[in-house]
Amino acid sequence: MRRRGFLALAGLVGTGLLGVTGLTGCGAGAGGNTGTLTFTNPLRIPPVLDPKPGPDGVKRFPLHLRAGRAELLPGKTASTWGVNGDHLGPTLRARRGDRIAMGVVNQLDEATTLHWHGVRLPAVMDGGPHQMIAPGATWNPEWTVDQPAATCWYHPHPHGLTSRHVYRGLVGMFILDDDQAPNLPNTYGVDDVPLIVQDKKFRPDGELDEAFGGTFGLLGDDILINGTYNPFFEVTTTKVRFRVLNGSNAHVYSIGFADNRTFHVIGSDAGLLNAPAPVRRFRISPGERFEIVVDFTPGEQVVLRGYAGDSDVEEGDYDLLKLTAATTLKPSPDLPATLSGVPPIAPGAKVRKFTLGGTNINGKEMDMARIDEVVPAGAREVWEVDNITFSHNFHVHEVAFTVLDIDGEAPPEHLRGPKDTVFVEGKTKVRLAVEFGHHADPTTPYMYHCHILKHEDKGMMGQFVIVEPGTEDRTPRTLSAKGHHH
Repeated sequence: MRRRGFLALAGLVGTGLLGVTGLTGCGAGAGGNTGTLTFTNPLRIPPVLDPKPGPDGVKRFPLHLRAGRAELLPGKTASTWGVNGDHLGPTLRARRGDRIAMGVVNQLDEATTLHWHGVRLPAVMDGGPHQMIAPGATWNPEWTVDQPAATCWYHPHPHGLTSRHVYRGLVGMFILDDDQAPNLPNTYGVDDVPLIVQDKKFRPDGELDEAFGGTFGLLGDDILINGTYNPFFEVTTTKVRFRVLNGSNAHVYSIGFADNRTFHVIGSDAGLLNAPAPVRRFRISPGERFEIVVDFTPGEQVVLRGYAGDSDVEEGDYDLLKLTAATTLKPSPDLPATLSGVPPIAPGAKVRKFTLGGTNINGKEMDMARIDEVVPAGAREVWEVDNITFSHNFHVHEVAFTVLDIDGEAPPEHLRGPKDTVFVEGKTKVRLAVEFGHHADPTTPYMYHCHILKHEDKGMMGQFVIVEPGTEDRTPRTLSAKGHHH
């Protein structure tokens, strides 16, 4: 075990936050799965929902949240939740300039929400904890897509219950396209492949174990990709673009290949990098997305893996997906040297400081009625995120940001692209250049929070409103009771 991870873990045991019983092997519960898979199940590719615009020019997405049963482990079924199906949801697709309307029908027996993670839109459409959907009710947010091409996703966001609702399966990808996209692999499910990575714990009968104990909540040893256990994917082209989403509750993965090959990161949460970044590994924490392009030769086989890292949520080595190349491969175009002409987000003058405690931010736990920050529309600011405890990450709704530095050092090349979620190791400080949108609404907040879902549920979240420039000082810092949910 790496010294740094050991010291962090030793510190947790010392604080009593982690019972000694939680230590298996070299970590807080999760021990890896390498060598246990046979890769016998074809990778499930989520269906695409990309409706044609109606006579009014609006693309309408019917989304039904429902309970079901899914065969997650072979020959056994589990009680699950899904969107338009028993487990997980369809991949939504829209283009910049599209007018889109969601019809989210809650067919569950409890209230929830659906948040469009990474999508830039008015706060009242965001699907955070203030936009609860009662059982039997329908929520109809509508907006115009106005952001560069990006791999986003959607998931529930009910205050205090997000970890459970995500874990049960209310998760799907949301791919945004635009006309500026360079020549990249783009045939969905063939050479442009979504990979939703989630860890699970199973009971002997195949049902999901919902034991969310420990410092980080649920850390499971069985990994599903797009809901598929023990998966393989047949490669038919010389290059494949994988859109990797960490949809886990807490697990952080350092992803690479068993043969340690070099591949290229081409995009992060909020869009494409300026140029492809060669890597052998990339670390991905809950809520983050990375787009990668990998080269293949005919007939080869290689395993995509998650490697143990030096943070306290990266224990164990995991086999994720076996890739088997066909004996003849269709040639793919070369990777463009330039992917995006959009410059990195420049820092503004105003600095806001956020200290990440155990399950609080700036010493305060989430209060649905309290506005923590007021930001003028269109602002660019510097947010300093100082983690004084064990591992966290930090997600800001609505925005895109650039990582300026990590403990004073420039981030690696693949972390210099546009993002909305960043991993912040224990005892680490990250500075972000944050770009805010133009949807002013002093009465409806956006969230910023740790995306380790147990921490979020326990109150590691704050709220900000975007207001017309010049009105910051007269914006109320408390919300009225309307639309409240406790």
